[in-house]
Amino acid sequence: MINPRRIAFDVLYKIETDKSYSSIIINQTLKENKLSKLDSSFSSAIIYGVLERKLTLDYIIRSYSSVRLKKIEKKTLILLRMAVYQMLFMDKIPESAAVNETVKLAKNLKLFKSSGFINGLLRSITRAEEKYNLENIKDKNKYLSVKYSVPEEIITLWKNSYGEEVTLDMLGSLSGRPPLYARVNTLLTTKENLICDLKKEGIRCESTPLENVIKISSTGAIELSKAFKEGKFYVQDLSSNIALESFSPKQGQTLYDVCSAPGGKSFTSAILMNNIGKINSFDLYPHKVNLINSSCKRLKIDIINATVKDASQNSETETADVVICDVPCSGLGLIRRKPEIRYKEDLFDNSLKEIQYKILTASSRLVKKGGRLLYSTCTLNPDENNRMIEKFLCENQDFQGEDIILPKNIKRTVEEKPYECSLFPQTNNSDGFYFAILRRNDK
Repeated sequence: MINPRRIAFDVLYKIETDKSYSSIIINQTLKENKLSKLDSSFSSAIIYGVLERKLTLDYIIRSYSSVRLKKIEKKTLILLRMAVYQMLFMDKIPESAAVNETVKLAKNLKLFKSSGFINGLLRSITRAEEKYNLENIKDKNKYLSVKYSVPEEIITLWKNSYGEEVTLDMLGSLSGRPPLYARVNTLLTTKENLICDLKKEGIRCESTPLENVIKISSTGAIELSKAFKEGKFYVQDLSSNIALESFSPKQGQTLYDVCSAPGGKSFTSAILMNNIGKINSFDLYPHKVNLINSSCKRLKIDIINATVKDASQNSETETADVVICDVPCSGLGLIRRKPEIRYKEDLFDNSLKEIQYKILTASSRLVKKGGRLLYSTCTLNPDENNRMIEKFLCENQDFQGEDIILPKNIKRTVEEKPYECSLFPQTNNSDGFYFAILRRNDK
């Protein structure tokens, strides 16, 4: 019988050592091991819980350990995090079960020397009246870092950029699994008919502020859904939909999507254009281009031409009415969805900003006179967002910002220039996201 705790350990170890993304490795591992729905949910809860609370768990472990964290063997530390998470943050798991199963797993992993250390530390936690106390941390940023398990460097960035109130609200919104949104393919169905179809499959649906975007849950493996196979919807976060509905590409236009994969922005553009016009979707990797083409067939979209191309190089001879430039970024807006992102060591790598600016500049040359450009990232860092656009407009006088008209019931969180918008998870329950709309002058 497959042990769901062992599956959770294997995934966490792989994320720790291979720097794999949780969303990819979890789905892949759970499918390969064919866990029951209950065991699958249990494994996922441990994995995401440990990733979301890693700094909190390490603080607790350190307070009970005579050995410094850096001296604890990696597999042992992962087992301790798993056990402490079950003991203190999972209500339905008895402490004794968490301790015994962790020690047993340590022995199965041949960590015989560590099993006694693990048992002793966990038993100390079970005996303690007060399991842990964060009020002992006097430095405010350190306290917030441990409480919300977000590195101090990120907290300082957000406080300096958006203010303390916005930062505290954002930190409070980061735990728990984020909502899953689906875009209705109105080329094939209506929102009402799709909701009816999904309910027949046992999938729960809720309306959102956007007319043709719904929130879905109890989906299971979404790609196995009959409605999904028939191309009636695709998964796309609310944030991207807000940006594209604000950008509003029109029927009959020519559009370039320069960093297209996995293709959602191209698909939504095609639907907003009623599948009339021309969309060239580019990506650097052939396998990703193949995925875009495969999705187009499923969605019955025939105006998209996906090809392999480097977005930092402008090799097109024809300019376009509209260009989407969604650049690679640090991903700080995706912390709820990919909790391990917050611990990456290269989050503030300056070379990334150089790549972003190079792609933005190359993309701008694809815009015809009078045409428009959408710049976007899935991060919340002004260096990659507001300051990037400010620099571009200073160095490219033939472009100017175009005021953004947000969809009804979508709210701003911070004051910005009228042609840019940062979306925060605590405000619209979307991923963190930034976009700006620019127009090339007619002359």
